[in-house]
Amino acid sequence: MDAFTLEMTDRRWWTDDTFEIRFVRPAGFDYLPGQKVGFVDGPLRRDYTLLGPLEADHLAICVRHIPGGRFSPRLAGARPGERFTVTAPFGYFTFKQPGHPVVWVATGTGIAPFVAFVRAGARGFDLLHGARTVADLYYRDELSRSARRYVPCISGPVPTVYEGPPLYEGRVGPCLAERWSPGRYDFYLCGRGDMIRDVMAIIDTHFEGAHVFTERFY
Repeated sequence: MDAFTLEMTDRRWWTDDTFEIRFVRPAGFDYLPGQKVGFVDGPLRRDYTLLGPLEADHLAICVRHIPGGRFSPRLAGARPGERFTVTAPFGYFTFKQPGHPVVWVATGTGIAPFVAFVRAGARGFDLLHGARTVADLYYRDELSRSARRYVPCISGPVPTVYEGPPLYEGRVGPCLAERWSPGRYDFYLCGRGDMIRDVMAIIDTHFEGAHVFTERFY
């Protein structure tokens, strides 16, 4: 697989443990919305989805910093000008021409491919955005503007003062079962493996004939 060198330019922290980091886009670097790159450091490799937009002169990823982790601390501490080796873009969790109404389900940094879809022009989807707190709803405003229906699902404490789309107090799975009518949908699921497993069980029970695309982030 071909390799590219990325030069870090800046970083924006969303919360105490999650940030977006940007790099200069190398010449000849083309990718599809939803594809990933692998950051390579000796025998170690960590994969991250590119956020888009496709026409930008930079590349960006969303990273959860895990103290003591094997690679995220390096990204969290990188300085402008630092260089990283990455693979060519790869992956099949890309947005397909919908055959049915589209429902996206994301938790944590699993929101990244959906940001890429929106920045490539996707509109009119439903999105269940799962997070522990309101502060963890990365890219909320951008996503909600493009969605037909956007539901933040908060599994942790709910603030007494909140401005934004109405919250669902609980996880994405029960929200889907309670608030979406049975029917055929194109589901895109991205996030923790246990979330994908739980939501798949609900889809099998409530949404016969659905098409399902998944990507496990961790």
